[in-house]
Amino acid sequence: MHVAYIHQHFSTRKGSTGTRSYELSQRLIKAGHKVTLICGTYAGSDATVDGDARVVESDIDGIRVLRVAEPYSNQMGFARRVLAFWRFAQTAQRLVVESKADLVFATSTPLTVGIPGMKGAKRLGVPFVFEVRDLWPELPITMGIVKNPVLKWYLRRLERKIYNAAAWINALSPGMKEGICRAGYSADRVSVIPNASDLDVFHPSTEPLTDERFGSADEFRLVFTGAHGLANGLDAVLDAVAEIKRRGERGVRFVFIGDGKLKPHLMERARQEGLDPWVSWASPVSKNELAEILPRFDVGMMILKDVPAFYYGTSPNKFFDYIASGLPVLNNYPGWLADMIAEHKCGTAVPPGDPVAFADAVLHMRDNRDQLPEMGRNARALAEARFSREELGRQFVDVIERVYAEHGKNR
Repeated sequence: MHVAYIHQHFSTRKGSTGTRSYELSQRLIKAGHKVTLICGTYAGSDATVDGDARVVESDIDGIRVLRVAEPYSNQMGFARRVLAFWRFAQTAQRLVVESKADLVFATSTPLTVGIPGMKGAKRLGVPFVFEVRDLWPELPITMGIVKNPVLKWYLRRLERKIYNAAAWINALSPGMKEGICRAGYSADRVSVIPNASDLDVFHPSTEPLTDERFGSADEFRLVFTGAHGLANGLDAVLDAVAEIKRRGERGVRFVFIGDGKLKPHLMERARQEGLDPWVSWASPVSKNELAEILPRFDVGMMILKDVPAFYYGTSPNKFFDYIASGLPVLNNYPGWLADMIAEHKCGTAVPPGDPVAFADAVLHMRDNRDQLPEMGRNARALAEARFSREELGRQFVDVIERVYAEHGKNR
């Protein structure tokens, strides 16, 4: 089977963003299938397009990659992002048709990747499978990013149209599946295959972290990795840092690794409020480098803006990297991840919007470090038992093969 795989923000382990599409493409190839990966030029990926070519073809570990020269970055404003989404979708649709694939798979975000997915599959007369990584347009509407009533109507209509065109949909969390079903799609045709822990990449470590970018080795260090955007709600961490400063506590450091539209604001706020002795800011690092440094921190921070749609409707890569690394997790919002943390005793969850409770939790973990190794072992055990990339990759391949067997025979 030849799969046309559309992911605008594709990256390998050499990049500083999620590698789900790379890993799943590898599982398809190992199962004997061919993959043509259609992607854009993402700031967090490990490749760019040089010259004037609209599309550059390359081979990446057996994946035929067609990279469209359509740049995208988390630093972009809303209008510029929308333009990048639409331009990519137009080129991707042509590439899907030209691929002559046997099945088309498109993974969001953005929602617009579903357009070349469904239209390309229709032109080819092959099955279309859609993957929902974030509930669009529910999340941007809830967060107030999309306010125009006409645009809201259009995006909701587009969401339903893409869902109805799909022979199957995969969701990355239980809440995403519920949202898909609320839009009228049958639960019988929705699987839940979340993000995964790369157990061969991340390993627990007791080696000290001496890199000066991340503070002193004798400090209690909490780390956040990933985007510094509106959805991440990182002001909540600085609120807790301010509370820790107010109490006169030292020896605690909050490390932020990544980039995003709000990073300059966060850094300026920390400077103005005199929080710099407690915080460190680092540029994005590749997944391979992250695997070297992440296990050497004390705690991983799982932070999101307090939006109820996030509680069960996200599947953050960083959480699965944390637990694979054997890191206790400090989570600041309720939902399915907080429930797992409590059930498996691999960290602690605090109420959203409560800097006092956040600071209390940090200081309690610092002052009871003897409890952290067991939390870390529990975290790694959870990763191995429920979120192994190998097992979830096998489930993904099974879904793709089953859809093709059921819907691809009449081509």
